[in-house]
Amino acid sequence: MGEQLKGGCLCGAVRFTAVPAKMEMGVCHCSMCRRWSGGAFMEVNCDSVEVEDKTDLATFESSDWGIRQFCRKCGSTLFWMMKDGSHAGVAVGAFDDPEAFKFTTEIFVDEKPSNFDFANPTRKLTGAQVMELFASQQGPQHG
Repeated sequence: MGEQLKGGCLCGAVRFTAVPAKMEMGVCHCSMCRRWSGGAFMEVNCDSVEVEDKTDLATFESSDWGIRQFCRKCGSTLFWMMKDGSHAGVAVGAFDDPEAFKFTTEIFVDEKPSNFDFANPTRKLTGAQVMELFASQQGPQHG
């Protein structure tokens, strides 16, 4: 099992411990993630996520396969998860040390707005490529 890292929301009502699959982060440019997070959703794929107190953790079922979780007090974007438990993504900015992760992957690049680009060299996948990876059970670096 990997290193357990801590994090939480802006107001501190939701605190968590997560075990990253790798010390890497990815970005999703899909329209749902952009609307939910206010920009590209920066996420760390985690093997496990444990929330200390779920009282202020709100859940929104955004699709047939995924849920998005956030703090009901301050609105902080926290987790994107597959309903079947096969993927847990934690917002990189919610970790106590967000600089611990290497930026490696961008997904849904075919939906990315043309008014920004990241300078980092990353693996770039279209929406169709991401769905193909999920279908094959390999999953992308980011969800």
